[in-house]
Amino acid sequence: MSTKDFIEKDYYKVLGVPKDATEAEIKKAYRKLAREYHPDANKGNAKAEERFKEISEANDILGDPKKRKEYDEARTLFGNGGFRPGPGAGGGSFNFDLGDLFGGGPQGGGQAGGGFGGGIGDVFGGLFNRGGATTGTRTQPRRGQDIDTEVTLSFTEAVDGATVPLRMTSQSPCKACSGTGDKNGTPRVCPTCVGTGQVARGSGGGFSLTDPCPDCKGRGLIAEHACLVCNGSGRAKSSRTMQVRIPAGVSDSQRIRLRGKGAPGERGGPAGDLYVTVHVDAHPVFGRKGDNLTVTVPVTFAEAALGGEVRVPTLGGPPVTLKLPPGTPNGRTMRARGKGAVRKDGTRGDLLVTVEVSVPQDVTGKARDALEAYREATAGEDPRAELFQAAKGA
Repeated sequence: MSTKDFIEKDYYKVLGVPKDATEAEIKKAYRKLAREYHPDANKGNAKAEERFKEISEANDILGDPKKRKEYDEARTLFGNGGFRPGPGAGGGSFNFDLGDLFGGGPQGGGQAGGGFGGGIGDVFGGLFNRGGATTGTRTQPRRGQDIDTEVTLSFTEAVDGATVPLRMTSQSPCKACSGTGDKNGTPRVCPTCVGTGQVARGSGGGFSLTDPCPDCKGRGLIAEHACLVCNGSGRAKSSRTMQVRIPAGVSDSQRIRLRGKGAPGERGGPAGDLYVTVHVDAHPVFGRKGDNLTVTVPVTFAEAALGGEVRVPTLGGPPVTLKLPPGTPNGRTMRARGKGAVRKDGTRGDLLVTVEVSVPQDVTGKARDALEAYREATAGEDPRAELFQAAKGA
């Protein structure tokens, strides 16, 4: 099949799915049609066999998100398969060679001859490769790998932020061979892929797709004398320690991305990213609720009943004094503004103070006499009267 036929062919129609079909819908349609037209179920049926090849070809493109994207872009670029010659001079039609578009231009025709330079096939990002030809012998830069690591912070470090050392092990260019893979530092260009790191893979119908070269593992280079440290791969394990700043207000199990702090790239490629998963130790006094900190403060019965002022500790700062109104119930929460965790904008949340009435275990002497007198003075009050009334109403 020619490049023109490939672009004009509607793989969505072949599978019977719309152009906005999901991956699951494409997979379901392919499985249904593959069962129906499989050669084992249609022995001796040439039409069914041809239909099965067509279905497999469509699934090979649409079932791969990257290939599907490139295929859609190619069809959009040419008007959804519209290699439709328009009227030429004298009512004729334009007669042009598609090789001029997808190759390197007409023979001997540079810019003046209407050629397209390096070939418009480059636009398709290697979706198809006519005849397995390569567009050059340059080995492409490689982005470094992403690295995942973990760090444990104290409660205070998580609230205020901290700079912590992280020791990481990753793949980086081998120092022994300077990343060449050859102990003499003189690798040769891979003859299989001619240094591109990619090879054509036949997909049926006369066109091909590209895969990483199996001989050089996509590097484009082969070591004649393999480095003893990296075994010819050009990459070796290396350890390094970095000082990483963890932002203030980070929460437990939060994953932080640090761009460009991962493994170094290869052949001038950019470094990968570093992902740090943060674990936060519990605090014996304070808790966390979003940007607010929490604390439970015990108060006496007299303070809760009569009111008063209570001192409350803060995280890393001086205590604050809160005024307790008379008749404060057990479990009431009050707010100390600006004493919480640091927000993203640099401001602080609040400290939520929950009151817990402390009941003494042993009451003796004057305290017992006073409580007895209080009980006699309030003997006519029943704090559970409304409870029973509500129970009856329900």
